[in-house]
Amino acid sequence: MGDSRQTHQHADTDGHFRRKESSFRNWISKEPGSKFTPEKDRYALYGNYGCPWAHRTIIVRALKSLEPVIQLITTDFDLTENGWLFTGRNGSLGADPLYGFTGLKQLYLKADPEYVGRYTVPVLWDKKTETIVNNESSEIIRMLYDQFDDFLEPDQREANKPGGGFYPPHLRKEIDAMNDWVYTTINNGVYKTGFAATQEAYDASVYPLFKSLDRLEEHLGHASHQPYLFGEYITEADVRLYTTMARFDVAYYNIFNCNLKMIRHDYPRLSKWLRNLYWDTSDRTNGGVFKKTTFFEVYKYGYLKAKGRQIHGGSDLGWPVILPRGPVPDIEPLTDEEEKELMIHGGTRKLNGLSIADLPSGLATSSNPFSAQGEKGGMGALFGADVDSPNPDDDVTTPTTAAATTSVGSPASTRDGGDDNEDGDTLDENGEFVPRKNIKRRTTYSDANAKWVKAAKKAEKKGGAPYIHLAL
Repeated sequence: MGDSRQTHQHADTDGHFRRKESSFRNWISKEPGSKFTPEKDRYALYGNYGCPWAHRTIIVRALKSLEPVIQLITTDFDLTENGWLFTGRNGSLGADPLYGFTGLKQLYLKADPEYVGRYTVPVLWDKKTETIVNNESSEIIRMLYDQFDDFLEPDQREANKPGGGFYPPHLRKEIDAMNDWVYTTINNGVYKTGFAATQEAYDASVYPLFKSLDRLEEHLGHASHQPYLFGEYITEADVRLYTTMARFDVAYYNIFNCNLKMIRHDYPRLSKWLRNLYWDTSDRTNGGVFKKTTFFEVYKYGYLKAKGRQIHGGSDLGWPVILPRGPVPDIEPLTDEEEKELMIHGGTRKLNGLSIADLPSGLATSSNPFSAQGEKGGMGALFGADVDSPNPDDDVTTPTTAAATTSVGSPASTRDGGDDNEDGDTLDENGEFVPRKNIKRRTTYSDANAKWVKAAKKAEKKGGAPYIHLAL
């Protein structure tokens, strides 16, 4: 299977983590003579929901309503030396729908048979010329802002967006400046901290990380930077920061030792900004794009595996994955006052529903792909769970019944593995579940899932243990 030590080592010989540059940097453009021109259904976006860099592009595609224009192809969130795999689990397809590939390495080598490097996501693929256009997330999202606007309704086009769109001309200098230090010290800073192999390398990254979080907290204290980083409207800066902040408390804080402070407890403005984006299901977020593409247990599992493989030389054998049960909840709700304040800024739909039933198009299943429930089984199934997240106050020995997972609209509606509708929970005019108090979520264990886990481990051991890690 080859020597994977460098793949999983992450840090250079001096102990510092250094991210490699993306290799494919072409551009889709309306300009005359462009090799890659905007066309409907010509391009496919490869990604998954574990990788924060791919998450950026998935968010922007959905914010722009580009689902009918650009195909989304999702992989599993574990990576082997053959790249991200198509396994049929965790939101992935059973095989690449374009070529029947089983791993992303095959796609990279189809684009360039001489390619030597990392098989990362996101990938923007051109079906016509059968090559990779670009695999740099910051450039892909800028192509999505306006190059495909001719295929959208007038109100969805950048030129007609209130505030000038996601990258408004009058804010570009400020957005670019923020992107620069946020990327260096926060987006990439969490990796430099988490994969540091020496005390010196760790200290060199963890303090700048929190200094920049302090800077963001101060930035959000200005009236002109409310409710988003640059005022009334969501911009590129919000999208690029969100994917790191959504993972911070549940993964980076305890797994990557980014633990000087927590977002929820120590950064009230930043926490409010994050929760505003996550819980908003109004037209402003195109119906809740941030929330629908965020899966907290995926982050816990993925980063644990990545860190564990770094420590254990790339091997999955001989060490257990102990999934952290906290923090509880994964993300705190908006208070009534905060929700009212956000609605003042605009939006026409209820903000704070707690459903994750609806996923963006492009997934292999219409149900939550990371749920323990359903025929494919996701994150919960990996740990023998019938329901995804525990509540410490629940009786974890009581199996979840079919009646406890009925669809919204039934008398015992319990979205997301919650309780019966005994607390007066209702549906709003948009069909959103509106709880009167926080949903409790149980974890139970079944013989079927236990057998699944045992069989998977046996097959993995027999095959020599795949060398897999989270894409960086």
